[in-house]
Amino acid sequence: MTPQDQEAEADGQYHLRLYVAGQTAKSLAAIANLKRVCEEHLAGRYDVEVIDLAQNPQRAASDQILAIPTLVRRLPAPLKRLIGDLSDTEKVLVGLDICPKTPAGPA
Repeated sequence: MTPQDQEAEADGQYHLRLYVAGQTAKSLAAIANLKRVCEEHLAGRYDVEVIDLAQNPQRAASDQILAIPTLVRRLPAPLKRLIGDLSDTEKVLVGLDICPKTPAGPA
């Protein structure tokens, strides 16, 4: 882990990579869904790198991408992967270990 990665992890930053293939409906949905989840639950604490494997197929090997779209959480450790269009917000939050912002229920 680089010193920059250690600093980002200490600050609670999320480093995400979204692997897609071209401008397909699933790819566009995954991008939109990820942006929505990040803005609602990680505002100001994330960066997203979108990697189009149609243009850069060799990039799939670095994160062992077998299906697309795939979201990879690089930081905070440990590395996590989610496959699909990210439309199930609850599944995305659980998969990325993000506590959803839910109003407090009755005590």
